Amino acid sequence: MAGRNWRSRRRSFSSIVDYAAFIFGAFAALWLAYLVLSEGLFNGWYMVPFLFLFWMVLAYLVLPRLHRILTKIYVPDYFIGRARTSDGLLGDPINLAIVGSEAQLHEAMTRAGWIRADPVTLRSSWRIITSTLLKQSYDEAPVSPLLLFGHTQDLAYQKEVAGNPAKRHHVRFWRCPDGWMLPGGHRADWMAAGTFDRAVGFSIFTLQITHKIAPDTDRERDHIVHSIQEGGPDIELRVIKDFSSGYHSRNGGGDTIVTDGDLPVVDVGHLTIPPDGNPLGPDTDARRAEEANRRPTPTTLGVLLMALRFVVGIVTIGLMVKDWNTAVASTASSFNTVDQQTISALLMVVIGISAIAFLIYGLLAVLILRGSNWARIATLAFSVGFVIQAAFTLLHGENVSLSEDPLGLPLDILVLLALSARSSRLWARRPKAGSPKTEPSQKRQG
Repeated sequence: MAGRNWRSRRRSFSSIVDYAAFIFGAFAALWLAYLVLSEGLFNGWYMVPFLFLFWMVLAYLVLPRLHRILTKIYVPDYFIGRARTSDGLLGDPINLAIVGSEAQLHEAMTRAGWIRADPVTLRSSWRIITSTLLKQSYDEAPVSPLLLFGHTQDLAYQKEVAGNPAKRHHVRFWRCPDGWMLPGGHRADWMAAGTFDRAVGFSIFTLQITHKIAPDTDRERDHIVHSIQEGGPDIELRVIKDFSSGYHSRNGGGDTIVTDGDLPVVDVGHLTIPPDGNPLGPDTDARRAEEANRRPTPTTLGVLLMALRFVVGIVTIGLMVKDWNTAVASTASSFNTVDQQTISALLMVVIGISAIAFLIYGLLAVLILRGSNWARIATLAFSVGFVIQAAFTLLHGENVSLSEDPLGLPLDILVLLALSARSSRLWARRPKAGSPKTEPSQKRQG
């Protein structure tokens, strides 16, 4: 019992640090955007690179972090018939329910000519970008992650239109929790959100490049249902009329959505899976476990940035040692003293401490890569300290310039944002092999 209480307190402390770092990261990202804006306007940067860099910082760092903080406060975290984006914004409407096993659902979708979407990875994301720009077909193009029941979709299917990856029918499926019932006591095994991608454009909420959906989501919902029904007479359909009030709204990308509020429930539970049917691969539980153990992109990016900061620090120390006499003379002149022996001793102490600090920093990067949560927390503390130090430098009247030190403050802020991201936090805090199992209530809170 004492050990369990200790682990609970440790998790609580880690959660407090994470939330504090997450909020601090939002202010740090705002500062970074301001520095990019001010230096681009007043230091004569070329306009196109400046605008691109400012848009990248604003769209992919500042606005998502601010949305995540605000939606945590005011967006309900329970089923309201809408999915949520990774930034916490309300996403597409949940407009379809399925009764049946995962294998039967896969069989029904495959019979209807739907193609399963690839998972979102760096490779698949790059491929959909190039396919869209070059207008090349990509039948298995990934769909952006939306959350329901606290996790991203378990399955996603699509149909490309005229070989153009910018236009496609697509639908996401989430497996319902065990024993969960729809409002009104209706049973379902899967909930789904089907929409039609009509073009590629900018989100009005985050300014990110994303697919834009057609407003009439009911039309896409009915298209999905009819295509599944064509798979055979052993598929049943019933409709929960006025399941939600008919409404018009916007999804997480700012696209208008309109629905009548009806919820079709498609029963595929009578489908027979042929022995040589389409392989589904690992089931939902196995995929979720694999996803939980897969190192997230923000963690990898954070470690790469730490490695860059480590290399820069070590190289800087090496150059100072190589040109020792010049460094001593320059430091002595800045302090208006000729006692170079004292300056030399002080520099040796400073360089020694700096070398130890950078070595610790490099060791933390290795430990984070291996999944250490305490190393991630320590690195967050390092990054917060560096950012606060830079802020005090600014308050004391000294200039903080990105052009003069592009691998200093920007790297610290980017490392802070990467390692305080939700996916980085969950991956580092996941139960490790051989560790005691987490209590169910703690799992829900994590």
